[in-house]
Amino acid sequence: MRLAVRHTTRYTFKQPVVHALQRLRLTPKETQGQSIVEWAMTYRNGQMELAYDDQHHNHVSLISVEPGVTEVEVTCEGVVETSDHAGVIGRHAGHLPLWSFVTQTDLTRPGPRLRHLIRGLDVTDQNRLEYLHSLSAAIRDQVRYGKGTTGVGTTAEQSVEAGWGVCQDHAHIFIGAARLKNIPARYVSGYLLMDDRVDQEATHAWAEAFVDGLGWVGFDVSNGISPDPRYIRLATGRDYREAAPVTGITLGSATDHLHVDVAVAQQKAEQ
Repeated sequence: MRLAVRHTTRYTFKQPVVHALQRLRLTPKETQGQSIVEWAMTYRNGQMELAYDDQHHNHVSLISVEPGVTEVEVTCEGVVETSDHAGVIGRHAGHLPLWSFVTQTDLTRPGPRLRHLIRGLDVTDQNRLEYLHSLSAAIRDQVRYGKGTTGVGTTAEQSVEAGWGVCQDHAHIFIGAARLKNIPARYVSGYLLMDDRVDQEATHAWAEAFVDGLGWVGFDVSNGISPDPRYIRLATGRDYREAAPVTGITLGSATDHLHVDVAVAQQKAEQ
């Protein structure tokens, strides 16, 4: 499947900026089932300073914001070719060893509520994949999808306690629960082609777990499926903070408003 993406992020600031740097993880990965046909980023009131691959093999662009401006805009646009591998990404890559994905972070660390959620779900070396599918279903059943109920700093435990969350929260709960069973797990940010619309309010997120004999396998808890050709992987990390599409620092002003426009559409082969 050939997917066309346009993603615009616009920041406005309360006062003119003295100094600001933005770290962008907005270039899709070349992985099994995904290749980049074309991809470009443009900046208004900003300029590229450095591009590099981080410890997770994420493509990172570091841009500086022009001093004195009150608004900056970053636009990504391109085409990605995807194919169906039933959510299987395969072998481990990156500079971090697998054992680092068993270590909990502040956002994934389980508490009593999360531990209670997975009671009765047992895992062995033989049923690991079955366990992960059961885990995904249990989370989706007990933590309902709801916008505006959580934020980027909400932990997995807090979301379970509230009984509500978005895709980011579902991924963190899944990761924390998998790590409880000594299963390496990681966070994925990306895009999803929706069946009912092209324009979207945000990027998407899901989780991947490492299964012996298969490698990394994806689980989209919010939609109850493993990623298929409608998904584009942007970045991975131990949690949201390591895979966030945009992070940065600002001196001289605080961000007053952040607006995101995302459009994902299937492109015809003849185009």
